[in-house]
Amino acid sequence: MNGEAGAAVASGTGAAGRLLELIQAGGPVVLILLGMSVAAVAIFVVKLLQFRAARLAERGAARRVLDAWLSGNVGQALRLAESTRNPAAQALARAIRGRRRGLPDTVVREEVLRYGSDVLESLRSWFRPLEVIASLAPLLGLFGTVLGMIEAFRRLEAAGSQVNPAILSGGIWQALLTTAVGLAVAIPVVVVLNWLERRVDRLAHEMDSIVTRVFTEDLSVDAPKADAKIHAPARIRAAATPGE
Repeated sequence: MNGEAGAAVASGTGAAGRLLELIQAGGPVVLILLGMSVAAVAIFVVKLLQFRAARLAERGAARRVLDAWLSGNVGQALRLAESTRNPAAQALARAIRGRRRGLPDTVVREEVLRYGSDVLESLRSWFRPLEVIASLAPLLGLFGTVLGMIEAFRRLEAAGSQVNPAILSGGIWQALLTTAVGLAVAIPVVVVLNWLERRVDRLAHEMDSIVTRVFTEDLSVDAPKADAKIHAPARIRAAATPGE
């Protein structure tokens, strides 16, 4: 056990030493990029907690509320909506309450739209910092590479006639290190940002589609009465033809 504990401590110390070596080799640019990566991870964790609190994964909650409303059970629909914090279900509950109170459709739609806009704005918060990190990280890495190349050639010039290839190769290695760190920070941030935006866009579409069903009729199936009215003139003309 003592050997395993010592190995773990040595491994942790080695990782910290490599990180310190990385910062020293890359300079302040790598330090800034590491700070940006920590900020991106913190934002991602906060957004995950926010999405979990909003119950975005409960995509069937709003559908159950809508089914209860369409079946004419308003009380059950509102009870189902109150049992979840899913924004789509909450927006649908507002539309149902407005229709039950007899408010004009325009007033109900405006209130639901206001609620939906507030929810989406809250869910999209901190997306802009992630966009900035994803855009600046590669540029900072390239900036560090340029600075490293400048420093490498400055040392090469200072060496004069006693040129050591190790001076140039070492400087290039340190310069390219910042580009690698910049890409390593930017790529995961881009993936995470697109995933978060997709979740919010899917919610926005669901809210718009489901709430609209409260104010419209399902036209996917022809109603028998409407079909009879449409074909009645044709039958009348057909019946009247033999007499003519």
